[in-house]
This record gives sequence, C-alpha cells and structure tokens, in this order.
Amino acid sequence: MDRYIHHHLGERKAALFADLPGTVVELGAGTGANMRYYRAGTRVIAVEPNPPMHRPLRDAAARHGVDVDIRTVGAQDTGLADGSVDAVVSTLVLCTVDDPAAVVAEVRRILRPGGRFLVLEHVAAPDPSPVARLQRLLWTGWRWAFEGCDLRRHTGDLLARAGFADVALERYRAGWMFLPVDDQVAGTLRR
Repeated sequence: MDRYIHHHLGERKAALFADLPGTVVELGAGTGANMRYYRAGTRVIAVEPNPPMHRPLRDAAARHGVDVDIRTVGAQDTGLADGSVDAVVSTLVLCTVDDPAAVVAEVRRILRPGGRFLVLEHVAAPDPSPVARLQRLLWTGWRWAFEGCDLRRHTGDLLARAGFADVALERYRAGWMFLPVDDQVAGTLRR
C-alpha cells in the first residue's frame, strides 16, 4: 500500500513536511512510510507501540538518511517532557488509537509554545451521504482488518476544538479507490 498511498498523498505530505525542524516526533510511525518526506539528517522520535513494525521502520529510516529513535509507547503517553518538542506528525493514525482526544491532549502537552502539529487524517463522511452509510456498514470488519481503524471518527472536529492557538486544516477528497477513507483533513495546528 505504501506506493499507492505515496502516489495519492505524496505531494500533499511533501508540502506539509517541507519546513520541519531537525527533530520531529512522529506518532504511529509504522513501517516508515513518512521517512521519504523528511530531510536527510532529520532525527525522528518514532512513537510506535507495535514491535513488528520496528525493523521495517529502521530500514526505511536508513534508506532515507533519517536518524530514528523508536519509542515503544502509546501516543497518549509519550514520556516526553512538557513543552519539549517543536513538531509532531500524525498521518492516518488518529483513527486507530483508543482515545484520540487523549492523544491530541498529549501532543499539546509536549509541544513548545508555537510548536506545530502536522496532520493528515481520514474523517467521517458527512451525513447523510452514501459514503457515510458505507462507513457505518463497513465499520466492524474494517476495524478488524485495518488495525482498529474507525471509519466514523470526526477527527477534523476534534482537532478544531482541541485548544490549539491556530488551526489551519483543509478538508478534501483523496481521490483513491478506498472510498471509506476518501474524506480527509490535512494541515497544521500551532500551540
């Protein structure tokens, strides 16, 4: 799926990550799909609780000249100090965590004043659209097949009211064959 996602979201991710600082925290880094978008020499603190992802994540980081520090913890409790981070990245992750509000609160806690939270997430389609009905129909099986992914989350609304000083999110359609996750938001939130 990496090539397919890169084909459809690569330009958006590259633009979103264009001016990241030298150290970035990435939530749910998985197998390292975002490593290609970081500048060589970037240090990524990868919050990835799933150990089978660690080897491919290290390999992807090495291929792209990225220094990776893997933390086997959940995104709701990173263990990082208050106000210690300049940038946090989350792409297609907030749908899978048990408590997305707790994760977003953790991001606010660890970000320095003026720090950025860069997101690209799929969201629930607007009701009563056919896609919203499809999301409800597929919800249980989709969660099982895609590591807990909840198709019905209103992540954009959660982010908009999470208490960030500045929220710049764009809602769009990805235009890919995965219709249940075609509705997405991307942008930057500043603490």
